[in-house]
Amino acid sequence: MTQPRGALLVGSVNYDDAEKTIRTAAEVLGPRLRRIPDGEVGKRFHWIMFQPDVLGQAEGIERVGAEPIPFGAGLDARPLRISEGVDAAAIELPALGYAEAAIASYEVFSRLRDAGAIAEGVRFQVSLPTPVAIVSSFFSGDDRAAIEPVYADALLRELDDILAAIPHDDLAVQWDVASELGIIERASGYGKVMEAWWEGDPFDGLVSRLVALVDAVPADVEAGVHLCYGDAGEKHFIEPADAGTLVRYANAVIAASGRELSWLHLPVPIARDDDAYFAPLATLAPVAELYLGLVHREDGAEGARRRIAAASRSVSSFGVATECGIGRAPAGTTEGILATHAEVAAAW
Repeated sequence: MTQPRGALLVGSVNYDDAEKTIRTAAEVLGPRLRRIPDGEVGKRFHWIMFQPDVLGQAEGIERVGAEPIPFGAGLDARPLRISEGVDAAAIELPALGYAEAAIASYEVFSRLRDAGAIAEGVRFQVSLPTPVAIVSSFFSGDDRAAIEPVYADALLRELDDILAAIPHDDLAVQWDVASELGIIERASGYGKVMEAWWEGDPFDGLVSRLVALVDAVPADVEAGVHLCYGDAGEKHFIEPADAGTLVRYANAVIAASGRELSWLHLPVPIARDDDAYFAPLATLAPVAELYLGLVHREDGAEGARRRIAAASRSVSSFGVATECGIGRAPAGTTEGILATHAEVAAAW
């Protein structure tokens, strides 16, 4: 059986602040980590669910419904729409909050590294959603096509602010890609989850969109992709038949990108320790670092080793991760999840 090398923290971690996340990750996983995130603490706890509150401040965008829909942490889960008669191209979005959070957490990261808590050479990881996630989750109908370029420009401004504030040799940027898998699976006839809003093959449109994001990260900054089938209530929105869609999408993005991916993360459902799930990985294009999300809190190291054994029969080299972030895992389980990563993976 392959001994996985290295671990990836996908993004969210169930701690209250960035310092505890960064310090604990360094202590528990140490030489297994090449990059450490801040845990997506604060208003980012529920991934993108704080974005409607941000976008709803823009003139020309309004909330749907008269009453807020509470969604934990004081968030309002009501969807959004473009106000009647407003030209979406003229809408000026406020700062989205990602750059502000990254810059603040990087200061914590730098202080801990200066104090010797983090090894030299470990990078600070910033996870960003794709415009497809925001547009598909919070807008509908013709508003989707109208608002997508506006939001994409705003998100790239956030990236530019991050790039300007954090030294490039300290930075790693991960694109979190979930809604895209729902659209691909719907287009291929596997369930009815999400719909594309552009003309042409939905798959081609999703490839070009993700390639543009990957290529927006300069070559001297690490760029990774986390493919995901969601984790609402620790459940996927679709249970994939196998890793075939993941591999097809990843291969297309890798082939079309103008730069190399620094890492690729693919999820593994807890029930899949069979060869059939992993077989498509034999055709995955070469990538510098591959991480398989085969660590699950419910069955710990024992279950991870079963999935590692099955994966090893299709791919020879990979590291370990959870299938999505662990920010919404039950309180008190975080340490055990981190310890499982350390137990089943070797250091770099």
